[in-house]
Amino acid sequence: MRTAGLTMNDVWAHRVLRERGVETYRLEGVVAELGVMVESLDLKHRGKEENYRPYLHMTGELRSVTPAEALPFGISQVTYSPGQGERVDAFYEFDDQQLVVLAGKGYFTSGFTVPEQVTGIEWELPATADVLVLAPSEVQIEGDVPVVFTQIHGIGGLEIDLESSGYDLAGYFADQSRNGVPRAEAVVDARGLKSRSDVINPLFTEDELGLDTETKQAVGAPAPEAAPVADGMNTRLRQIEAEIAAEREQYKTERASTEGTTENLYRERVAAPLHRAEEQEVPSASSVPTREAQRDLNLDPDLEEETRRREVKPVPSLDERKLQVAQRAADLDFGVDDEQSLGS
Repeated sequence: MRTAGLTMNDVWAHRVLRERGVETYRLEGVVAELGVMVESLDLKHRGKEENYRPYLHMTGELRSVTPAEALPFGISQVTYSPGQGERVDAFYEFDDQQLVVLAGKGYFTSGFTVPEQVTGIEWELPATADVLVLAPSEVQIEGDVPVVFTQIHGIGGLEIDLESSGYDLAGYFADQSRNGVPRAEAVVDARGLKSRSDVINPLFTEDELGLDTETKQAVGAPAPEAAPVADGMNTRLRQIEAEIAAEREQYKTERASTEGTTENLYRERVAAPLHRAEEQEVPSASSVPTREAQRDLNLDPDLEEETRRREVKPVPSLDERKLQVAQRAADLDFGVDDEQSLGS
């Protein structure tokens, strides 16, 4: 007996399981064949770890479930109306012998495609299912039949092959070994596939193009616009460097004039005293003896000795000045720390 079926995720299936006093039959792992209306069939490939092995991805709609053995009440098949069945995804694996057949039919050519005659028809695929059968009422009512709910195992990823399904899909592929173009060359422009056995004659000769005299001059010659572009870039870079330097000097000046900053303290307490010391150490014009005074000193040895003792001390060297600056900076840091400790 054939009867219309419902899916196990239907709300009535849960209600039947909760009802008490209702006669039901629940079967699990029933071996069956699925009637699937195939809508699309695509040629796919595995990953790199499986050496990109090809396979077929089939999608369709469940139309019937035929158990290997009859269900209770003599049910031999459960059918579904178009649009009422579940969606089915199946993956067909080729064996090694089938791959050899596909390669011989031009699998590695661009014209190799999936045959169209295997879509739009109903396939019979092996599967297992759970079945819930609701017995008809005890009262004899005309037209009262059992209700069947089904749940297909792995309906979203059925794995099939030649042995399990009985379909040798490699035989449906058309032979494209002579008509197709190798895939590695399919991306090449069609003009590049043409070959010539004779020598190619150019349209213009070298004399007409002036290649004899102009080729050597063109090789290694700089582009006429390269120099102006480079000069313009160098000019712009120099302008940017000048702007950055001006901004840096302006920033230093503002910091030095701002009271309380490190630059201001250095200018007031370190740089200024050093400048004053340098000005004092430079001998004035009046301290330089004139020729007459020098001549008088040479005449009197006692005066010459006394003048030597009164001579201005020598200007300190660069290392001595650096040492003085370091000592003043240390005194400055000590003073700032004292101010902070007193302020706290």
